[in-house]
Amino acid sequence: MLSSPVRLIPRTIRLVHSPICNFSRSFMDLKVLLSSLNDFASLSLAESWDNVGLLVEPSPPHTVHTLFLTNDLTEEVMEEALQKKVDLILSYHPPIFRPLKHITWKTWKERLVIRALENRVGIYSPHTAYDAAPQGVNSWLAKGLGVCTSRPIHPSKAPNYPTAGTHRVEFSVNCTEDLDKVISAVKEIADVSVTSFSTRTDDEEQTRISLNCSQEALIQVVAFLSQSRQFYQKTEILSLEKPLLLHTGMGRLCTLDESVSLATMIERIKRHLKLSHVRLALGVGRTLESPVKVVALCAGSGSTVLQGREADLYLTGEMSHHDVLDAASQGINVILCEHSNTERGFLSDLRDMLGAHLENKINIILSETDRDPLHVV
Repeated sequence: MLSSPVRLIPRTIRLVHSPICNFSRSFMDLKVLLSSLNDFASLSLAESWDNVGLLVEPSPPHTVHTLFLTNDLTEEVMEEALQKKVDLILSYHPPIFRPLKHITWKTWKERLVIRALENRVGIYSPHTAYDAAPQGVNSWLAKGLGVCTSRPIHPSKAPNYPTAGTHRVEFSVNCTEDLDKVISAVKEIADVSVTSFSTRTDDEEQTRISLNCSQEALIQVVAFLSQSRQFYQKTEILSLEKPLLLHTGMGRLCTLDESVSLATMIERIKRHLKLSHVRLALGVGRTLESPVKVVALCAGSGSTVLQGREADLYLTGEMSHHDVLDAASQGINVILCEHSNTERGFLSDLRDMLGAHLENKINIILSETDRDPLHVV
């Protein structure tokens, strides 16, 4: 199942924002704000390996007057946030990713937690939930390509199954006596729902049993059915897949309305990301004048998402040396912009979108010290 394409038309909106906090605005309780942030982009969209959501919470109740946006929460950025007296930091990358075994002054990430708690500042990270969201980081990155249609490379799935259970077990029963025994037995298994309907096979009336069950219940159902050769040989087991979500998922496959030269595409990307330089690997047989029609992109580190995707160009922040070689050998051009350079510009759009979503109830400001750690010298 493929999601329908999204048509992307780049537009320029000029907004003036004051870095000075506007204390005339109202405030939000932290729990209410977290609920609104989840309505904006559900954390269920995040990858299973990610660490998202509220990472540091001051003792409740906690009131948020000012929300501070940053791509990376470094000690320099934390100092800026404290000077601006913010109440909640939204750090796109989670500053706590691997478990902390202790909270001391020894490492910089531990010091971030200590300073946040001492100053009653919460830390929230959406990370890959914002990557997947229809209005998120990857869609923002695609705006720099020009007019195009776009769809997720790896579509997200709905957080819940459309029906109860993860598997469906179906089998047929011939006689009414067996039917009563079977239904009575399976109903005693937890997390199993039972439906039945009449069928005719080879001019013989039968009752078809359909069971929706969880992974744990499936083992018990199969164990029960295996006791009867009559049932077990006619059993079908189906895995129930969650439905795909339109316009939502990792990466974007973008098809331009009109092909442009690779050189033109490079300039568009540099202009969108406000970069003077990018890194380029020419695909085998390609030149700067080669046409670009299809672009596969992934903000941040794109190797896993982009691998094996047919396109004229891969656009991402970073890829491994060998993944770049593999892509180039297939005639695919690769542009690398450094990891956070493909993400940070989204925060300006995020500020405006959250302002509207939260009905301007709180002050939202961008970090002025947040930057990519790598520089061209």
